[in-house]
Amino acid sequence: MSTSLIAMGVAAFLVINLVVGLAALSLLFGTFETLFGKPKITLLRSSKSGNIFAFGFKWNSAKEPAAIDNIRLRLFNPFGSPTQVEVSKPFEQKKSSFAVEVDMGPGFIDLLGAKGFDNALIQIEVVSSKDGVVFQFEMKGPKFKKLVFDANQTVAEYIAQNNLDTKKTSKAVNDIPTRSFIADTVPGKGPQLKLATNPVFAGEFAGASAGAPGAAAAAAGPAAQNFKIAKVWIEPGCIVCNACEDIYKDVFEVLADTCIIRPNAPLDDGLRMQEAAEACPVEVIKYTVAS
Repeated sequence: MSTSLIAMGVAAFLVINLVVGLAALSLLFGTFETLFGKPKITLLRSSKSGNIFAFGFKWNSAKEPAAIDNIRLRLFNPFGSPTQVEVSKPFEQKKSSFAVEVDMGPGFIDLLGAKGFDNALIQIEVVSSKDGVVFQFEMKGPKFKKLVFDANQTVAEYIAQNNLDTKKTSKAVNDIPTRSFIADTVPGKGPQLKLATNPVFAGEFAGASAGAPGAAAAAAGPAAQNFKIAKVWIEPGCIVCNACEDIYKDVFEVLADTCIIRPNAPLDDGLRMQEAAEACPVEVIKYTVAS
């Protein structure tokens, strides 16, 4: 046998082994991803009775970041009654694996009690309203009912078993601390800034007579005059930072994915409305002043 034939045989053997090795490695990683990398929902035992749906959810939040804030259950029951039921409920944002108990309302009982449930399909959606991310799971009606009623692990046990950090904040990234529209009174003790707006030194600046009544107020300028609002609205682009609701809760209500104006909101405090609009980081609060 010639040397060239031997070399070709060795090369072919090495190539075959390389291909087989790569295929095995790919299969191994695929199996690992299937077993450990995919999002997983676990139905848990509720500590309360009624319409409570308890579940734990694990996903790779580093690979697919999302602020989970809603659970949605759908019943598809073409051979029973009702043929379709959908119940959903928002909850506090979760940015990593978690477990919660959610009151789904009376619709949850209607879903479980549907006629023909054994032939129905249940769809579970774990949703991030803000990010538009939906993790979807499907199972037959009997399996869903069995998991709901036979669950023996509680939310607390699930959290402990999976070492979940319940102390992580779930506030929006753009959370803004509450701010006061009018600055606090300058303290009478401690270091003082020698400015015209500081009442302590108001008499030392031009246009103010030392010791004259009202000198400090004159130096600081006239108080802002309040005004009424004719109309207020929210333009698209709200990032649900809660700043407006913190400032003027009677007018603004922050929901899971936007902000709304409360029904019959008072419009007689223009200064506070102005403060809320100026505090909005994306400037979507608009209003007109009453004439």
